[in-house]
Amino acid sequence: MDKTISEILREAGFKFKKSLGQNFLTNSTILNSIGYDSKATKESVVLEIGAGAGSLTLMLSRIAKSVFSFEIDNSLKPVLDLVLKDTINVNLYYQDVLKLSDAEILDIVKDDFIVVANLPYYITTALIMRFIESPLPVKSLTLTMQKEVAQRLTAQHNTPEFGAITLAVQLFGTACITRIISRNNFRPVPNVDSAVVYIEKRQDPVVVKDMPQLHKLIRTGFAMRRKTLINNISATFNISKDTLAKGFSKLGIPEKIRGEAIPLDTYIILSDYLTDLKGCSNLNV
Repeated sequence: MDKTISEILREAGFKFKKSLGQNFLTNSTILNSIGYDSKATKESVVLEIGAGAGSLTLMLSRIAKSVFSFEIDNSLKPVLDLVLKDTINVNLYYQDVLKLSDAEILDIVKDDFIVVANLPYYITTALIMRFIESPLPVKSLTLTMQKEVAQRLTAQHNTPEFGAITLAVQLFGTACITRIISRNNFRPVPNVDSAVVYIEKRQDPVVVKDMPQLHKLIRTGFAMRRKTLINNISATFNISKDTLAKGFSKLGIPEKIRGEAIPLDTYIILSDYLTDLKGCSNLNV
């Protein structure tokens, strides 16, 4: 391709849409690095979310078996037609992948796949949970997002960034930041830097007696961060603080601890304790 992405966008008269969070990455070195981070090989099937100007799509087509790319902005079609005109393993869909059912996605991809995306802020959490929680055969997700969000997703317990979304991801996978990308590598230039997060999906699910209750407990742990975990659980699950204090002591959990100070394993232990407590006393938890 003789022309740069920026030249193609300009000649096509493309106008960036702030409402869609469009910030296109065109630095070829960084694009190659994202491909490396995704661990894509010639055997890989890639589901790309947000084709944008096709820069990442084109790079992925060179290292993967096939790429199924979704883009919701139809005005990018002339740009993508030109950028991807020489590819033979890219399938473009101008629709919102978040509105597709598992069956519809499988009908398109028909295989195990990895997810690669450059995410606008407003869909980051929804998209991650859509694919990491589903029974779809997702092997991993490699996602470019705002640096601040990436730090929350990969935070360690007992840090300010650690929260419910951190644990929600840990329930289904292992996340790490692979690289930081300066805002100056995007067009138009956003207000913040970005980071690439690699999430490897768990092959063996978390074992817990009541998964919906675990989700509820995690939300409760961060509902009022200044309060102790016992106070939050007591208010949400209608269990006396004395009963909880005895349970915490039995489990070896400090009575004054806050929700952000404990890891996922402890939340699982606590959730199972609440399940057993409910079974013994018919408490509505």
